[in-house]
Amino acid sequence: MSGTGSIMEAGAPSARSRALAVLRVRSRALAVGLLPAALAVVLVAARATGRLAGDPWPTVTLVVCVVAAVVLLVGGAFAAVVLRASPAVTPTVPLSEAAAPDLYRLVRDLADRMDVPPPSAIALTPDCDSWLEDRSHAAHRRGGARVFGAAPGPVGPESEPGAAPVLVIGSPFLWWMRVAELRAVLAPVVAGTGPSAHPDIADARGFVRGLDAAVDVGSRRGLGWIAPPARLLLRLCRTDAAEMERGVAAAASERAQGVDYGLRIVAQEQVGLAYAGWDRLLTRVALPAWRMGRWPAHLDAGVVSALTELSRRDRLADGFTSRLGERPACDLLEQPGLIDEATSLLAARLFHGGPAEAGPDWSPVDWAAYPEEVVDRKWRAEAARLHAALDALAVPAGLPAGPSGSPAPAAPAPSAAPNGSAGAAARPGSSGASGAAGAAGPATLAAADSASPTADAFAGPTLERVLGYLTDLGGEGVAGEALAGRITGELAREERAAGPAAGAGKARGADAVPLFPLQPPRSGRDLLADHVTAMVCCAAVDSAGATPGLDWLDGPVLLVGGDRRSDLAPRVLCLVEEGNPEPLRDWLSALGVRPEKPVRLV
Repeated sequence: MSGTGSIMEAGAPSARSRALAVLRVRSRALAVGLLPAALAVVLVAARATGRLAGDPWPTVTLVVCVVAAVVLLVGGAFAAVVLRASPAVTPTVPLSEAAAPDLYRLVRDLADRMDVPPPSAIALTPDCDSWLEDRSHAAHRRGGARVFGAAPGPVGPESEPGAAPVLVIGSPFLWWMRVAELRAVLAPVVAGTGPSAHPDIADARGFVRGLDAAVDVGSRRGLGWIAPPARLLLRLCRTDAAEMERGVAAAASERAQGVDYGLRIVAQEQVGLAYAGWDRLLTRVALPAWRMGRWPAHLDAGVVSALTELSRRDRLADGFTSRLGERPACDLLEQPGLIDEATSLLAARLFHGGPAEAGPDWSPVDWAAYPEEVVDRKWRAEAARLHAALDALAVPAGLPAGPSGSPAPAAPAPSAAPNGSAGAAARPGSSGASGAAGAAGPATLAAADSASPTADAFAGPTLERVLGYLTDLGGEGVAGEALAGRITGELAREERAAGPAAGAGKARGADAVPLFPLQPPRSGRDLLADHVTAMVCCAAVDSAGATPGLDWLDGPVLLVGGDRRSDLAPRVLCLVEEGNPEPLRDWLSALGVRPEKPVRLV
């Protein structure tokens, strides 16, 4: 394969033949559109020469001419939409040559060694993948490229007619991989510019992209008649288009065989490791911050810490940490910190639906401030929501459930401790109340919604209030279900009030919902367990000297004496799912946490 577009590798002949098959679909569609016009010409010519004289040929000729005119009009409009519709462009962070001259030199050297055209530009994406993207469509040159609903960016050399595709690189690769590893990973991707320059393959790709864009235009702009024929043509050429891309990939892979082939095997292991660490960093570290209206400003730097920790924990990755002494690929950037911040903001847009710009309700946070500004605030907010739900479900002091789940005899309301906390006599297991105090049986819960909050055993933002309410000697878990329902409803109301990007302020302009959501909706039990865990952590911080912390793979964690406590989760689940507080009470006692002490909720 050469820069002129000739294709010699295995798979290339198949790619070209499949491209021709796609183009035949286009030719047949054009022939169908022109057939009525051709028939009309024949009839008019025959009438003019006297070959079709008399009835019913005048009427037939008129009808065919009208049909031909309508078909030409509709076909012309459809062709115009296919040619002018803007193919979707992946949201990326553009990387100019001035911002990364060394990276551009590395890519051009790869292209020269493989004798293929160099990419027209380089862009970064907050994902663990790399690909070539054609941005030479006419709509891009008009400055109207559709970036998944975002405003179009400036027109660059990649939008010139016949320009080579843009090389899109996953930003985690630049921070985790070494320069040689990045070069080995990019070689087969860059090799794909050769097949992309072949006229038949380029035309076939352009036709498929135009049809895809036409389907989108028909759906978004109310042009319902556009979408069905576009979908039909896509179905007719789907198989050939897929096989064409497989052939292109095979040709590019063979072309890249001679470039750092041995190192590529090791580099592919780093790709898998980077994907695992990046996914954990987004879902467990970044997502809690995004939900609070904060976005970590250096996700790519964080992935290095996450992957180093993953390498330390994973026996299969024991040798990977020795790589850190080699030159990282982010050294190829002139200002890696600024690029990291831009890709971090884009990640929040794509995976959470946050605004495209920072603002008062959508501000960056550094890793050093993450425990205090995100973890502690997250725990306090969830603890406050938990107590608000308890306020709505407060059971009068005279109706605590007995061991059988039926209402126990009324008891005098205990005196409230300072700051609204429940007195010691109200705590389950204490000498001043029955061991079932605070547990809610079915009969009690039936009247819970109609009961107004009172100064009873459930009053005050204390952990004891939570333990007492969720304690279920009957093991039916009804109290937990009611509380989980309240929390789920409150979260839904908060999200509706905050708009599509909950907790992050409303996005400016389009793209206000996550394009690639990280997690499915959580169940009520999961939400309740999260909120109880947050309450326990707040109590430990306020009364036992614990501190909020950050684990690069697991996100917010509780630190006691500087050590992470990972044994809390099963005890919380025992309380939430079984109504059994004893394992958690033992854990609290061992740490010196005082459940009856009020916690700070803000």
